[in-house]
Amino acid sequence: MNVPTLAGVTPKMIATERITTRVLFTGPEDGVPVLFLHGNASSATWWEENMVALPPGYRGSAPDQRGFGDADRNKKVDATRGPGDWVDDAVALLDHLGIAQAHVIGNSLGGAVVWRLLTDYPARLLTATLVDTGSPFGFGGTKDVDGAPCYADFAGSGGGLSNPELIKRLAEGDRGMDSPFSPRRALRTLLVKPPFIPAREEDLLTSMFTTHLGPQDNPGDFVRSTNWPYVAPGAWGAANALSPKYASDVSRLYRAELKVRVLWVRGSHDLAVGDTAASDVGYLGMLGAIPGWPGKEIYPPQPMLGQTRAVLEKYAAAGGSYHEVVIQDAGHVPFIEKPEEFNPLLHAHLK
Repeated sequence: MNVPTLAGVTPKMIATERITTRVLFTGPEDGVPVLFLHGNASSATWWEENMVALPPGYRGSAPDQRGFGDADRNKKVDATRGPGDWVDDAVALLDHLGIAQAHVIGNSLGGAVVWRLLTDYPARLLTATLVDTGSPFGFGGTKDVDGAPCYADFAGSGGGLSNPELIKRLAEGDRGMDSPFSPRRALRTLLVKPPFIPAREEDLLTSMFTTHLGPQDNPGDFVRSTNWPYVAPGAWGAANALSPKYASDVSRLYRAELKVRVLWVRGSHDLAVGDTAASDVGYLGMLGAIPGWPGKEIYPPQPMLGQTRAVLEKYAAAGGSYHEVVIQDAGHVPFIEKPEEFNPLLHAHLK
């Protein structure tokens, strides 16, 4: 990837038993391990400022996850496993590095990976941090805080809802502002709260352009549905892997024998994940942006924040613990927008 790294960040190509990918490192090799997992349409680059700001004695690592950045393009995301491929990749990386336990931080898609790590590999975690995470029930197609599907086939979630103009402009490496669907516009309006412009915006854009694109990558495939909005999840790629169709049984999280402390941080103005998310078809249908909306009783906007809070409350009642913090005047990536607020929160949680 042709993106310069910050001083103090060391990039390496790492080959585990599952995948070869670029991993960024900061801090002493014998430091306390902190694993950063990026979100959709991005890469490890997005975490660099936070990695170099870790307290002394901590070892930061951030991989380009499968389907993004310099991860092996021949390794596809099997969406029928939900976040399973990313989870197993993360554990394989820890094994390769000889790390028994790590603090794990995930943003958005990375948060979906953390949910599954909490369920499947709690003994590998020291703490968990969810940053503007996707719902534990997945993205799209559910209608209440218990994650009940709007339809049995989970229509309205998965790769069929991706914006084709944005995908086209990602493929072209478009750095312009002439379209509301250009990557730069998406970054400035959907991912951060205007008028904020990231200091490393060009590097973040370059990172977005390394998203793996295609019917088995991003946006992935889809199937036709008789249910509104007439597309249901396919079997390949990140968008499909985040569909509730392939989410794991959330009750397993409560039954896990080991439970770690969870920090849930979110921006007050997150448009990507929320109860009125900009790309949630239930919300778009309610606004009239997608014709034929069947109404709130059948397909309401997904209560993503309510779902996350309800699950964390049950997690705490089952013996875990969590702390929710809202960073004001920030969007989907408060660790980039407000590092002066985010980093102290994270550091206190790690300690």
